[in-house]
Amino acid sequence: GRKVHIATSSVIEVMDRAGISEHATRSTLSRMARRDLLCRVRRGRQVYVGLTRRSREVLHDGRVRMWGTSAVNDRWDGSWTLLSFSLPDSWQRQRHELRSRLLWAGFAPLQGGLWIAPTRVDFAMVGHGLEAAAHVKVFEARALPPTDVDALVRDAWDLDAVAARYRDFLDRWSDPGRRPQLPDGLAAQLVLQAHWLQVIRRDPRLPVQHLLADWPAEKAHRLFRTLYDELDPQAHAAVAR
Repeated sequence: GRKVHIATSSVIEVMDRAGISEHATRSTLSRMARRDLLCRVRRGRQVYVGLTRRSREVLHDGRVRMWGTSAVNDRWDGSWTLLSFSLPDSWQRQRHELRSRLLWAGFAPLQGGLWIAPTRVDFAMVGHGLEAAAHVKVFEARALPPTDVDALVRDAWDLDAVAARYRDFLDRWSDPGRRPQLPDGLAAQLVLQAHWLQVIRRDPRLPVQHLLADWPAEKAHRLFRTLYDELDPQAHAAVAR
């Protein structure tokens, strides 16, 4: 939310506190710049990085996912988004990038090149800047008899794997003795948030009526928010220093 650029050396220092090597940080920053997720500015010998329009959209979407929505879809109106695409065989990179965006948006492959998501998805935002976007067709639909929606959900998504990621998060962060030993609140908050993002990016937020019993997402979400808030004053103090 601030129009600032941050010194690359500062990013390297913070990532080092979180256990990320300088080489890994530099290579990641370079890839992000090539993919229009960071802009770079040089002042003398120092290089600074700032956000682009694309990365601001990504961060806004992530903020909504983390803070603006519940852990489960308890207001589902029965609508599905259907999407199909057909790309040239040589478009391996474009296919991978499209599939990555679809997974983040909650889609799963249903059958024969048809993908499905349990909510209305604005593909204009999902497909922004994608070379493959012109090869995509999107529809809004509702399931009709004799479709077994429970079976459809089980076939399209690995519910056991999604639940296991939430339980792993709970196991790792609910016990102070099992949490990563990090030097300060900023590093701890970054690692906590990164782990949470890895969990929710593969959760399509399926309708609660089609989930397994004792679904762990809400409990994990409450834990994430509680720990994030507890670490926030320490993180801000570390940034100020």
